[in-house]
Amino acid sequence: MTITITAFERSPDGGKGLARDTRVRWALEEVRQPYEVRLVSFRAMKEPAHLALHPFGQIPTYEEGDLALFETGAIVFHIAQRHAGLLPDDANARARAITWMFAAVNTVEQPILERETARLLEGDKPWNKERMPLVEDRVRSRLNQLSARLGDADWLDGAFSAGDLMMVSVLLRLKSSGILDEYPNLAAYLTRGETRPAYKRAFAAQLAVNKPSTG
Repeated sequence: MTITITAFERSPDGGKGLARDTRVRWALEEVRQPYEVRLVSFRAMKEPAHLALHPFGQIPTYEEGDLALFETGAIVFHIAQRHAGLLPDDANARARAITWMFAAVNTVEQPILERETARLLEGDKPWNKERMPLVEDRVRSRLNQLSARLGDADWLDGAFSAGDLMMVSVLLRLKSSGILDEYPNLAAYLTRGETRPAYKRAFAAQLAVNKPSTG
């Protein structure tokens, strides 16, 4: 059965790989599964056909036969369970990899998204100048903990897994901030993720959609 995912017709980040379809593309590339992409506009995302797939009117969605999924964590988890390559065979190691998937989106991503909201949507508020240091302190608190846990290892728990895929995807949101420069082992961890061939293929595919036309 053909796998179809949805992605922005034109991503707000201009193709930097921050839109969440990149995570799903990366997972599919890691397990060598072909897929098709249906591009949707912001208007179409709020229309009944898309809302039937994603009740919150976002991307990406995942369709395979009569299965339709939303939420990148759930989609990547499904891909990792269905195809070899993203979860260890050992039951305990598998459980730990899944734990890191949840940690990425529930624990580490939340203060990073709060920072993005404060920077992009609240930058003109009179209280923003005082709030930003507090928001960034919360980001650094999580990065301190993550950095200590990673240490000098290449990946979070042995070999690369879906947990690393999700964590690297989350840390990508800080790439241009300069904050990761304070954590050399996390910066190197991010680079290892970005240089994986599967990530490069996923990034190139989403970038191709977002390149400005030259005609």
